[in-house]
Amino acid sequence: MASNLPAVVAQLDTYGAVRARLGVDALGVCLWLPPALAAALAVESRARTRLRAELDARRLEVVTLSGAPFGEGGGETPAWTEPARREYTLDLARILLDLLDEDAVRGNVSTIGLGAREGWGEAEEKAAAGILRRLSHGLADLAWQNGRAVRVGFQPATGQVLDSPEQTVAALSRIDKDRLGVSLDLGHVAEHWDDPAAGVETLTDAGLAIVEVRLSAVAGSTTGAWREGLSRLFGRQGPLTENLTLVGRAPDQPVEQIAGDVAYLLAELAALGLAPENEPCPVR
Repeated sequence: MASNLPAVVAQLDTYGAVRARLGVDALGVCLWLPPALAAALAVESRARTRLRAELDARRLEVVTLSGAPFGEGGGETPAWTEPARREYTLDLARILLDLLDEDAVRGNVSTIGLGAREGWGEAEEKAAAGILRRLSHGLADLAWQNGRAVRVGFQPATGQVLDSPEQTVAALSRIDKDRLGVSLDLGHVAEHWDDPAAGVETLTDAGLAIVEVRLSAVAGSTTGAWREGLSRLFGRQGPLTENLTLVGRAPDQPVEQIAGDVAYLLAELAALGLAPENEPCPVR
């Protein structure tokens, strides 16, 4: 059994309790798996089966795995100029294919990228481009073998090669847009982009898919710019993304706080005339 799996399973108890407190039939969760655990799960089918069983027992669903929130810019997560980062991401994709609900046609892995802008030059850009090409090929092979797809979304962040809408489009102009795209942190967008709605249009006009939207939704964080961005992403003309991830305000939050944040987000969506759907995403 993967050595760190019991710790992951213990955290699922919290989210099972949140699901029960909200009174919903199922609750989606995004899991972060460090590289060592991901490598072990990718080759240990019994460990993946156990993790899926633990999720099912708590009526939790996974369509997103995170490969980045801890260790970017250092720590144990390798950089996008290193082949190890591609292998880590493909390990996450392999695991996710076994965790997806039977009706789901695809899932996604979110990450921050591609690296710190300071010190990023031609050599780094060339190395990362090669890594992304091979990542795309690996994702294509997994889709062919499994009949379901996993996409990877790269999150713009302050000080990274991906930051402003224009920088993001420039850095991702040559990627495989069927398998790679953008993961947007709505808080970053609202705070750092001059015009969130226009920035979103800059991405979509360039053909970049918005694989996931990540946000926090607590009193005080939902500014006018935040709501403007949310409305553009999930407007009445149809959502621009299939996945909305609520980011916790701190590690080890109590059940009551997590449930309260989810309820607050649902109220914000309702105020914009939006409602989440629990239907499988269609093949597109």
